[in-house]
Amino acid sequence: MVVDYQDFAAKALRDETLTRSECQAVLDTPDEQLLGLLQAAFTVRSRYFGKTVRLQMLQNAKSGACQEDCHYCSQSAISTAPIERYNLLLQKEMIDGARQAAASKAQRYCIVISGRSPLDREIDEIAGAVRSIKQEIPIQICCSLGLMNEQQAKRLKAAGVDRVNHNLNTSEAFHTSICTTHTFQDRLSTIRNARAAGLEICSGGIVGMGEKDEDLIDLAMALIEVKPDSIPLNTLHPATGTPLESCDNLTPQRCLKVLCLFRFLHPRTELRVAGGREHNLRSLQPLALYPADSIFVNGYLTTPGQPAPEVWGMIEDLGFKIEVDYQQPVAG
Repeated sequence: MVVDYQDFAAKALRDETLTRSECQAVLDTPDEQLLGLLQAAFTVRSRYFGKTVRLQMLQNAKSGACQEDCHYCSQSAISTAPIERYNLLLQKEMIDGARQAAASKAQRYCIVISGRSPLDREIDEIAGAVRSIKQEIPIQICCSLGLMNEQQAKRLKAAGVDRVNHNLNTSEAFHTSICTTHTFQDRLSTIRNARAAGLEICSGGIVGMGEKDEDLIDLAMALIEVKPDSIPLNTLHPATGTPLESCDNLTPQRCLKVLCLFRFLHPRTELRVAGGREHNLRSLQPLALYPADSIFVNGYLTTPGQPAPEVWGMIEDLGFKIEVDYQQPVAG
């Protein structure tokens, strides 16, 4: 069977959803046809995002001591990974992080905490930090705080938070294979609560946890129903001391095919190359920006990443351009 990947691009540009067999054909792309697939994905990406790239920076504002058993996470209750463990950062440290994000040309600064759900006092502290940040830097703020009810989400919105991240992570069918302490439906409930509070939604998943192709397709289809404003696509960077520590079988080509699939199914949505990029894409990292239009700088929660100046250089070498819609603060 000869596949014309530009047919998939044409469907995406008509806002038509690929069939499951077409999705499977994307994942089955022979490596020697990968450039043709990337070109088709870029046809879609360039229609809605041109050659612009938006950067995002994470702040691990509370590390470890989580009650959940997420098998992929070095901060989970069942992990013995040698990570830093600390309580919620001081507001000053969160504000300093926002300054660093702005200096890194990030469009968005994401405050992340470990744990099942945020405590009231943690929401108060984060809200206070966000108010201060917004007075000084007009950077967009995203928060990833675990399971939340609508009232908690409304408090974040009132403080000036723009967006909440809550990933679906994988398909509903595979979810119990990676976590038993909360359900796929719990995750959907948090997304509904955040949207009801008027917050934008960032929701994506993790590739490479032992899932099947049908799980990846299910995840991409479930996100069509969620309609997130951005989709972070993580690729597993297995951490020693976690149940998935030996699950390290992704190739750069596989990662690129999955990114192309998500671009075809979400043509108008910000698509971010997220955690695990450096570990799994390696020297092919620049090619990820043909389907994706967003990228992280300066590392992740418990793993280091590419420093901002290196990311800037990669983007410039591609002939692409960093897009930031606010004025960078002048260093004092």
